Amino acid sequence: MLISGVALAINSRDAMPRGGTLGVETDCVQVEAAPPDRPEALPPGPYAVLRVMDTGVGMDAATLARIFEPFFTTKEPGKGTGLGLSMVHGVVRQHGGAIQVRSVVGGGATFEIYLPQVATPVEPARIAETAGREIAGRETILLAEDEDEVRALTREVLERQGYRVLEASDGLEALRRYEAEGDRIDLVLSDVVMPRMSGRELVDRVRAIRPDMRVLYMSGYTEDAIVRHGVRDASTVLLGKPFAPADLLAKIREVLDRVR
Repeated sequence: MLISGVALAINSRDAMPRGGTLGVETDCVQVEAAPPDRPEALPPGPYAVLRVMDTGVGMDAATLARIFEPFFTTKEPGKGTGLGLSMVHGVVRQHGGAIQVRSVVGGGATFEIYLPQVATPVEPARIAETAGREIAGRETILLAEDEDEVRALTREVLERQGYRVLEASDGLEALRRYEAEGDRIDLVLSDVVMPRMSGRELVDRVRAIRPDMRVLYMSGYTEDAIVRHGVRDASTVLLGKPFAPADLLAKIREVLDRVR
């Protein structure tokens, strides 16, 4: 819920370019039956609710109907890929929850995440272990991602598991960071399609200096689009967007632990 809350807060911030008020609330509710105004039916039972409210520009009905679609965005070209909210939606649904959104043009927006409560105590999640292998780490990762929400979420997930993250908003900035700290970097985690310099161009430049650099690509594009950007071959390791935090961590460790 923390990661989803961060994404919604970033979304609210972007909806208030001239300032405003951001509110965050938590609640516990008992769902008896799916209300007719809820877009996704929830089974009856107790739920924890995270509510994120803003006084931003708001959304019309046509926008509300599409906000969780991958790649749908109302931002200017180059300002967003439309994956932040689709990732939140996917993670929440994977955990048996739902999102309710209320908004009007000029009247701000309210997002509510519903997640089912558990009736019995739960042992602390062992996020750093899967299939007998640690997925936490202390390595340094160069993160190249042009979508602000995705970059913020990815950094949060990695740093919570002990990784040191150097972030860049595009391939050119990532290359400059590599040139400054190359010897300390253990893995390049890069989006495929970025402005100024693509993920493939970035990796080619890095591997011209350090051929054994470990690389993990991220992309929400189709297989054909990835091939057109020249990154799909037998050696490519690709993580599809949107992805769950556990999938990201497992794939990072898979690439780092490979025998060179």
